[in-house]
Amino acid sequence: MLYNSVEIMKHNATSWYACAERDVRPMFLIRKYKARYGRSFGVAILFLMLEALADLMQPAMLAIIIDKGVVAGDMDVVYRSGLFMLLITAMGAVAASVRNVVSSRVSQQFGAELRGDLYRKVQTLSYSSIDKLDRASLITRLTNDVTQIQNFVNGLMRIFVKAPLLGIGAVIMAVRLNPPLSVVLLAVVPIVAFLIVMNLRIGFPRFARVQQSLDRLNGYTRDFLSGIRVVKAFNRYEDEAVKFEAANDAYRSANETAMRAMAVFNPLIALTVNVGIVSILWIGGVRIDGGHMQPGHVVAFINYMLQILFSLMTVSMVFNMFVRAKSSAGRIMEVFDNPERPDGEPMPEQTRAAEADAGLRGEAVRFERVSFSYDGPEGDAVLHEISFDCLPGETIGIIGSTGSGKSTLVSLIPRFYETTSGSVYVQGTNVAEADPKSLRSRIAVVPQQVVLFTGTVEDNIRWGNEHATEQQIHEAARAAAAEEFILAQPDGYRSVVGQGGVNFSGGQKQRLSIARALVRKPDILILDDCTSALDVLTEARIKQSLKQISSHTTCLLIAQRITSVMDADRIIVMDNGRIVSIGVHDQLLQQCKVYQEIFRSQWGKEADQHAAAAQS
Repeated sequence: MLYNSVEIMKHNATSWYACAERDVRPMFLIRKYKARYGRSFGVAILFLMLEALADLMQPAMLAIIIDKGVVAGDMDVVYRSGLFMLLITAMGAVAASVRNVVSSRVSQQFGAELRGDLYRKVQTLSYSSIDKLDRASLITRLTNDVTQIQNFVNGLMRIFVKAPLLGIGAVIMAVRLNPPLSVVLLAVVPIVAFLIVMNLRIGFPRFARVQQSLDRLNGYTRDFLSGIRVVKAFNRYEDEAVKFEAANDAYRSANETAMRAMAVFNPLIALTVNVGIVSILWIGGVRIDGGHMQPGHVVAFINYMLQILFSLMTVSMVFNMFVRAKSSAGRIMEVFDNPERPDGEPMPEQTRAAEADAGLRGEAVRFERVSFSYDGPEGDAVLHEISFDCLPGETIGIIGSTGSGKSTLVSLIPRFYETTSGSVYVQGTNVAEADPKSLRSRIAVVPQQVVLFTGTVEDNIRWGNEHATEQQIHEAARAAAAEEFILAQPDGYRSVVGQGGVNFSGGQKQRLSIARALVRKPDILILDDCTSALDVLTEARIKQSLKQISSHTTCLLIAQRITSVMDADRIIVMDNGRIVSIGVHDQLLQQCKVYQEIFRSQWGKEADQHAAAAQS
């Protein structure tokens, strides 16, 4: 199972990013894990075999002690054989100790590496892939599913391999010891094998449903914890508690159903083997009375039957864990086998050369008849035939009603999503052919939903540029109008940011996010409605700073307020995924009905006066 499990792994390179930028190739993974863990796995199996051999020798030695020592009255045989049994037991104990140490180390390292590989794979997934897989499900796969596989691999080196070895060995030793009694095995083993197969067939789909229920439970938990302030503000705790209880009950019910189905098989297997033991006692007693069998053979045969019982019960448990591990491995494989092209895929040599030749020539950004659908070519298009260009240093405002496609439009520039048709060019290079890492190093994005990370204020700003100096961090904070409230904190730039920025207001979080983008000194700056929580005065200060810090930065500014874009070099007006007009404020106020409606909704009666003044 270890070698089967490694097919879901991803090749580690020497560095974190190099690893994240490679495809997952199953054969490559098998070679990797064989090289890393094959020798240790083999050592664990070797000592496990020694342990099983020690266990198998003890009943045979016991038969000798009874038949040649106790029955015959020869105490020398009892002492010698007893001492030999003690040595065998000691050998088995040492082998078990070494096997436990090796198996624990290998399984822990294997689980940690699998979890790390899966995490790195998630980092390389495109936005569309993450949207399809669901974030709550990814959390479950990174934690519970990896743990299931890790436990199974650990079990392989502890008792899972020992059980069949012990069972087969016990059968062989029992047949050698007394062939007539082994007829009982011909009746017992096929029945137990049938029960194990049925256990596997019934258990797998049920444990798959358990993992799906756990996904839903994690999803409800994540939604509640992330929105706990809203829940409390609207007094909806009871409603959320009802939803959580429903998901919790569904998870409990799925677990109970799976465990109930599994619970039937172990007693049936135990019953079958115990009936075999009773049969051996009866047949053995008859043969002893007839003088055809010695008592020691019966005792040894019963011990071998008990070993077979232990083996079969363990195998049944193995299959229970196997169906869980198989379900978890399949879910993890869904992530590694995702058909989307990973963000970090190395670009071909000819593409790299073309990108180097393109340099900074031409437009900063150009869209050529771009259409996009989240569901691929067969889905409903969100963007339709988008064409425009931005020059270096130009500020482009993008405005439109909610759901008009503004955020989707700018997400195509850093290649968060692939276009359905058409092409997007950044500094003369088609983003579909560009190296994503190189492409995004020239772009800074301030998303609509601000995300801050646990750490200090300085750490969060340095996220934009890990090599930024303190002076550069302070300059970026001043440009984002954030330094004033940062210095008002007890520890200034060393102040700790709570989880998700909980100890800062919405406007403060937006300004920290803008500072994080500015410290990057990007060629292209995308501001996705990131000033919605700021007052007009603060927004004006930030826009003035943007003009001063770099005249070569191309800025795409998405906003809901017309005041945010009215002084842009050009304004793109969008409606239902289409560009309805491009121009400056006064021009759009005269010619674009959509722009006029937005302006009128925000300015009221003053809008008519402005429109009249613009026309005159």
